[in-house]
Amino acid sequence: MNLSISGHQLEVTPAIREYVTNKLDRVLRHFDHIIDAQVILSAAKLRHTADVTVRVPGKDIHCEATDENLYAAIDLLIDKLDRQVVKYKNKVQAHAPETIKRNPLAPDTVEAI
Repeated sequence: MNLSISGHQLEVTPAIREYVTNKLDRVLRHFDHIIDAQVILSAAKLRHTADVTVRVPGKDIHCEATDENLYAAIDLLIDKLDRQVVKYKNKVQAHAPETIKRNPLAPDTVEAI
């Protein structure tokens, strides 16, 4: 997984980078087919915003969270992202195509009917 962390009007310190990386590991436990993730952290007057765009096969998942504390905004962001990734994973697994062996109406039996 490629990870890029950038800051707008905010310097991304090694501590912040490590905190975001550790939190994203929680998302990777649920779904390991993540292609890349782009995290953008921004700061305004008493308002910290954290955005993430995660690319998974066939879809881009985007989340945004805002709070007065940067670390709290990152925590909210990861919670939202975790829910969306689990929802995507369940949707992908539910729509998995069945094989021909399991299909009760194989092409040979359809012609006989």
